[in-house]
Amino acid sequence: MSSAHTSLRRIGLGSALAAAAVLTAAGAASAHVTVHPESYAKGATDGALTFRVPDESDTASTTKVQLFLPTDHPLLGVLVSPHDGWTAKVTDTKLKTPVKTDDGTITDAVSEITWTGGKIGPGQYEDFDVAFGQLPDDTAQLAFKTLQTYSDGKVVRWIEEAAQGDEEPENPAPVLKLTAAGTTSATASQTSAVASKASKASASDSTARGLGVAGLVVGVLGLAAGAFAVVRSRRTQ
Repeated sequence: MSSAHTSLRRIGLGSALAAAAVLTAAGAASAHVTVHPESYAKGATDGALTFRVPDESDTASTTKVQLFLPTDHPLLGVLVSPHDGWTAKVTDTKLKTPVKTDDGTITDAVSEITWTGGKIGPGQYEDFDVAFGQLPDDTAQLAFKTLQTYSDGKVVRWIEEAAQGDEEPENPAPVLKLTAAGTTSATASQTSAVASKASKASASDSTARGLGVAGLVVGVLGLAAGAFAVVRSRRTQ
């Protein structure tokens, strides 16, 4: 076998490995519970949030999802969208500090939503939709701690919050950033995005797809370079 052919094989193998590494890293980057959209305007009204739950086990299915809503900065008017195969249990909690609104003073708010009865298989995910009447306007972000129970009894606790400037923890809680009013798109547009399955893809998912395409491009360019080396070698000979 000529040295040119050997070089081509090495280049092709290296490009394939590089592409695989990029794709693997992209998949790992998005493998935790996330909330979509990632941000909303403070005090936004009549919107919706989607919580995406992936199954990371190779053999067990996800059979229970517990979502904990903050009560120090509560979401008002929470409603749960029906989900095929799943039953949602909503728990209310009396607020330590009642919230005054134009419609009166709110003393209770939803603190937990538990979905059971369904199943998320290995390598799959489910989106759980939650509508709200109003978001708080006195905080910069909301953390939604989540417990994910598998069919083998394992419980993954997505409850860790990263401090400002720290790297993402191993089991991060889904975090919704709240921005100043007028700095994000209209609530109606965000709600439409949540309602459409096609537009629910998170920024991390988009990044993963982008990295995957980049990896494939690297592989193709590597093979093209190898082919050019072979042609050039033959011409020289």
